Amino acid sequence: MSHIAECSVSIFYEQQSMDFLDLVLLLLVLVVPALADPEANLLQSGCSNVKSTSVKVFQQNLNASLASVLQAVASSGFATEEQVTGSDPVYMLAQCRQDKNSSDCVNCITAAEKQIRNCSNVSGGRTIYDGCFLRYESNNFYTQSTADGNSQQCGNQSIRTDADSFSVTSKSLLSDLCTATPKTSDFFAAQFRKDASNRTIYGLAWCLKSLTKEGCTNCLTIAQTNIANCLSYSEGRAVDAGCSLRYATYSFFSDNATTDLAQFLSTGSKVNSTVWIIIGVVGGVILIAVLCSLFFFRRRVVAYFRRPPQKQVNTETATELRGPVDFDYKILRKATNNFGPENKIGEGGFGQVYKGTLKNGKVIAVKKLTLNQSARAISEFESEVKLVSNVHHRNLVRLLGCCNQGPEKLLVYEYMSNSSLDRILFGESEKILSWKERFNIILGTARGLAYLHEDFHVCIIHRDIKSSNILLDDDLQPKIADFGLARLLPDDRSHLTTRIAGTLGYTAPEYAIHGQLTEKADTYSYGVVVLEVISGRKSIDLKQPPDMEYLLERVWKLYEGGNILDVVDKRMEENEDYNEEEILKMLKLALLCIQASVVDRPSMSQVVAMLVSGTDIDYKKPFQPAFVDVGYRIRGERSNSGTSSSPSNANITESLDAR
Repeated sequence: MSHIAECSVSIFYEQQSMDFLDLVLLLLVLVVPALADPEANLLQSGCSNVKSTSVKVFQQNLNASLASVLQAVASSGFATEEQVTGSDPVYMLAQCRQDKNSSDCVNCITAAEKQIRNCSNVSGGRTIYDGCFLRYESNNFYTQSTADGNSQQCGNQSIRTDADSFSVTSKSLLSDLCTATPKTSDFFAAQFRKDASNRTIYGLAWCLKSLTKEGCTNCLTIAQTNIANCLSYSEGRAVDAGCSLRYATYSFFSDNATTDLAQFLSTGSKVNSTVWIIIGVVGGVILIAVLCSLFFFRRRVVAYFRRPPQKQVNTETATELRGPVDFDYKILRKATNNFGPENKIGEGGFGQVYKGTLKNGKVIAVKKLTLNQSARAISEFESEVKLVSNVHHRNLVRLLGCCNQGPEKLLVYEYMSNSSLDRILFGESEKILSWKERFNIILGTARGLAYLHEDFHVCIIHRDIKSSNILLDDDLQPKIADFGLARLLPDDRSHLTTRIAGTLGYTAPEYAIHGQLTEKADTYSYGVVVLEVISGRKSIDLKQPPDMEYLLERVWKLYEGGNILDVVDKRMEENEDYNEEEILKMLKLALLCIQASVVDRPSMSQVVAMLVSGTDIDYKKPFQPAFVDVGYRIRGERSNSGTSSSPSNANITESLDAR
């Protein structure tokens, strides 16, 4: 509750001329209820950066609007007011959460009034508490449902027992609330459910009454996406310009405020009660059977698309939040010692990477992109960076900001202390990974890719998954780097030794040969990385003799000979007794990922499901993969025992020779 008290006190942080008795009374009235009542939690407060033209007229309009809505909201819980005198009109809206009584509503709006007055003489301001909403602008905004400032606030208590059941139940409850709320008469719905561990989960959704049904739906859809990042914690909130969504493991609304969601979730024509009973019984039996069979494969996968709660951007200086932080070129140059060679920590297909230390002591990684300076390139850079900056997942390297000044385009990332996976695997580090650490890297990488492919609001195909693009944090947790940047490569520049955005030894055959790009190209590359993690050997090592077998060929021969465990990294055998059955499943899974035919490869969400459930994958037998070597040759031919959409061996060789 400390953060709640902190928010409440900050409302009056700039009050000046208070004697000691006034201050004590204020703390008793405001801070103590804040500690006891979670509805006093300040979710968002922001001010426009456009000043009013006439301070006197503006203040008159603002004061008149506030007086009017404060009086009206006490009786109905909702009020709008327009004061359009002079050149500085004021449009104002106040609303309390629909389950608040008159006294609580007035207290909340009164606190919001004092908070919003901190905006001084600017043309817009917004304050949102758990229990109420207050906003004014110089134009009519009453039907605006969503804005760039939408955000989420996650609790600080992780779910440690049966987290999967908690996440699935929470997501189902929130989904039903978001579906039902726009269909209710007052745009409000609250309900609770119990998960498999008998924990009660409370959920609530509400929209501004000035919205349309479609506006409420759109707002809650975005809120549902945002709050999904909090489902590994016991509490979460999502707030937007026109709605709020919340869940917690404690009750924050009265029992009589609960909503019967069933009437808003049903579809189709009305049927008499007897028919509904029959349908319910039969359907319930079928549903239970289906859920039991699918539970470990698809539904529970969403529980693993998590990230830790992110710090909320301070919104006290602007009404809306914008894209990534725009870093000053001089600051980044100073942080990296003028991009000195001693600060260089890596180099890849997109440019050089430097370690930097900001003035506040924060360590960052700065990537200098190799891009042309055309207007199209600059436009694509800005759009791609804005997209990538909104991707947040614990297994993806976070983009902190960018710099569009100076001679190069710069990207600023969080710094990974343990560098990249390839440096640990292939002898550049004294660290020897245990099987548990390797498994966590395999699983975490799969989760990150599944999020990019299926859980982000647009599908992002990485195109260049490899060991050097998987970075490791202090706890050796994997974070995928360079996602979303493939389209920024100059048209006339090859990436390493291929003419596509990929790396030899990791690139799927259909992408390397024909340029056919789907999410399954990342699945192929992921399968290669899994084999590297288990074997401790590079997929293609140009330092090895030309006649030496590549890793994929070696693994397949051992698999056909029934002794595939021979590929396991011998250094790991010296340090621990690993689970051979578990490693055998991982190797079979990797072979499924590198199948020549796209349709034979699993999606990344299916990969995550198989990893977390420990399900035996013998139900699907892998065929011989196709191996692309450094001479642009395909080695290996799929068994005739199954059909394939892949080109024949002869056609593949011919197409590669033509290149």
